[in-house]
Amino acid sequence: MTPPTAHPALLDAAPTPYWLEDPSRPEPLGPLPGEIGTDLVVVGGGYLGLWTALLAVTREPGRPVVVIEAGTCGHAASGRNGGFCEASLTHGLGNGLARWPDELGTLVRLGRENLDAIGATIATESIDCDFLRAGAYSVATRPDQVVGLAMEQAEGAEHGALLTLLDGDQIRARVDSPTYLGALHDPDSAILEPARLAWGLREACLRAGVQIFEGVRATGLRNEKGRGSVDRVAVVTGSGTIRARQVVLATNAFRPLLRRLRLMTVPVYDYALMTEPLSTEQRDAIGWSGREGIGDRSNLFHYYRTTRDGRILWGGYDAIYHYGSRQRPAYDQRPATAAVLAEHFFATFPQLEGLAFTHSWGGVIDTCTRFTAFHGTAYDGRVAYALGFTGLGVAATRFAAEVALDQLAGAETERTALRMVREKPVPFPPEPLRWAGIELTKRSLANADENGGRENLWLRTMDKLGLGFDS
Repeated sequence: MTPPTAHPALLDAAPTPYWLEDPSRPEPLGPLPGEIGTDLVVVGGGYLGLWTALLAVTREPGRPVVVIEAGTCGHAASGRNGGFCEASLTHGLGNGLARWPDELGTLVRLGRENLDAIGATIATESIDCDFLRAGAYSVATRPDQVVGLAMEQAEGAEHGALLTLLDGDQIRARVDSPTYLGALHDPDSAILEPARLAWGLREACLRAGVQIFEGVRATGLRNEKGRGSVDRVAVVTGSGTIRARQVVLATNAFRPLLRRLRLMTVPVYDYALMTEPLSTEQRDAIGWSGREGIGDRSNLFHYYRTTRDGRILWGGYDAIYHYGSRQRPAYDQRPATAAVLAEHFFATFPQLEGLAFTHSWGGVIDTCTRFTAFHGTAYDGRVAYALGFTGLGVAATRFAAEVALDQLAGAETERTALRMVREKPVPFPPEPLRWAGIELTKRSLANADENGGRENLWLRTMDKLGLGFDS
């Protein structure tokens, strides 16, 4: 048996994110020139930060806005994810139905409108990120999963979701895997090239007059009395202090600047592989010509999609939490997980045996106990934040940016009235309970997958409490 750390398809895989190797990546921007003032400062140059800055100057042209980024824009989760841009604001229909059934129809509509707006911005700003709204398949690979397909389709229809039910023959006619027993197709989903979206938003911000400084790490916040009656928030960095009337914190999985948020999320490492381009014969063997995104319905799930040059990205399954919420560059590689992913890939597509992977990488995302982003303010409404996207933030970050700007403006909108926006998730416990609880949940989820979806007492209790752990 092949050792778990030496799958032959991975022998020449580069340990770098495929998307970030793009030769079109922009040159880094200069550092902060010292102490500056502005009207709005955004901390974080990923999707949330870039959408916030762009929407801020769209709402108020000429508004002074500054973005600071500790690395380069899009270098973390925004540039290395799978490139699934889904309309869902609730991490799937089931999660939304369980938590906010009375407003799920509104959330479905707002998510669709948000996805429409993303597509419109990509077109207007001429962002070349292979945005393709081909929909997504949620595939059943076990008999117990098939049972839930028709139920989810019916529940979705009641709340405005337009899901199409496919039996095993129908889904295998579109994408041929011997593991498929049925599927749902969701038209409100797109795929894109994630780093190019981040870089395109960065360029759109610069064209609109936003100042962006890279290589600038924020280390703290403090209140400062301004001239007259206008107070300021000082964002302290290693390169100088930025004083602003308002601040948006868009730091994703990295250590929050607000102490109150430090138990609200945990950093989770997720991993992905990229294949070499498929030959014509290999493409014909699997019949996957529609470029839909695909995810299976297991607790420990896989997600996969094709690229414009005919590769397959394959990721998911493992969600790795390190004790004490540790984050280190070394964690971006995990050979054991890569080997498991490779084995699962060829179990799904045995007709592609012999195909090689060219890239293997990981990255950290933020997860919270309710599986979907939460929102809030601090410093008497002058600081706004959103966290906890739990692996489904490519589209939801734009919605969160709109919410943050509404909150800073003190505006009562359809977005800010949502229970999903007003409510907070239950925090994770401190260590060592946090690590123990996460490990027990992961093992219980794996056991449920191995036992036809049957949940043990721990998972049933977590479900009753509305708690969980996911990537």
